[in-house]
Amino acid sequence: MAPAPALPPTVLQQKQTMVTRILDAGLLLCQPAPRCGDQMYNPLMQCCDNDTILPVNSISLCGSHCIYWPCFQHCCLESQNQGVIRFKVPGMKPNCRTSPISIICAKLYKE
Repeated sequence: MAPAPALPPTVLQQKQTMVTRILDAGLLLCQPAPRCGDQMYNPLMQCCDNDTILPVNSISLCGSHCIYWPCFQHCCLESQNQGVIRFKVPGMKPNCRTSPISIICAKLYKE
């Protein structure tokens, strides 16, 4: 005797399977996406710096010779244009007076 044909899944079973697959994919449900200006970005691969989306590993210059990572640090030009790189504090706007110092850029002297 042949086995009975399988019944099609119910709507509830289909929804449960779909939810399980979404959760297995690692998506965070009901989490607001971070925004940079009016665009969304992926914080694992990008950051927002002055309303510009940058790759998380991008670098920039502070002054003429001091390299820093704009996703994690910000450049402050202080007296006589000496660059000071300061850490960005998560959840706060960068502040050249109160953020912790990361690097004080040496001046290049021309002889």
